[in-house]
Amino acid sequence: MTQQPPYRLHDSLGYRLSIASRQQERRLDDSLRGLGLTRITWCVLLAVGNEGLTQPSDIADFVGIDRTATSRALRQMEAAGLVARDTGDGDRRTRRVQLTAAGTTALTEGTPLARANGAALAARLSDAEHAQLKSLLDKLVQGDSRGLKHL
Repeated sequence: MTQQPPYRLHDSLGYRLSIASRQQERRLDDSLRGLGLTRITWCVLLAVGNEGLTQPSDIADFVGIDRTATSRALRQMEAAGLVARDTGDGDRRTRRVQLTAAGTTALTEGTPLARANGAALAARLSDAEHAQLKSLLDKLVQGDSRGLKHL
């Protein structure tokens, strides 16, 4: 039986993806912190403010996190005055989410920060490399619909 070579952490694709992701996440978290936002609350703001999503389940699906994480983020955002939740017209179990004025301001102020973060990452790649990386990442996550507990 042939002996396998030792597992090399730094050669692992998963490890490399994780490191690149954490670097980007940290940069985004650092830039959003001054607005009182996290990556998850930023994504929820985008879902509600830019995509017009009002149902927590739709927000969870859009962001790619599970419903428990979405509920937790919405509670935090409601306490911070960024969103308001009310019951649906015909069904009291249905909750609708909408941005408050403070949420709209946070979305407006956060957008250039998020764009700058994306630009800092993209600047390391040529346009062709950027397109190729996006395509490869799409291929890697395709078909895995499990929501994450956190981003």
